[in-house]
Amino acid sequence: MLRKTQIHMNKAISIALVVAGIVLIIYGINASNSVASSVSRTFTGNPTDKTAWFLIGGIAAALVGLVGVTRGSKSL
Repeated sequence: MLRKTQIHMNKAISIALVVAGIVLIIYGINASNSVASSVSRTFTGNPTDKTAWFLIGGIAAALVGLVGVTRGSKSL
């Protein structure tokens, strides 16, 4: 019984990571369209660090969450 509860908690955490990753990706896309990012891109050729971290963090969180969700629970 304890093992089954633990698997459900892991799945819930994985789903939360996917959702958080998607939210961070959306924030990153919105930040890339901001005035500050446009100015930074004009002078440096790159978007702001904030934009990059939102996108990198969002992609990483979503991937980790997807791996957790899709990982099969073969012990049941």
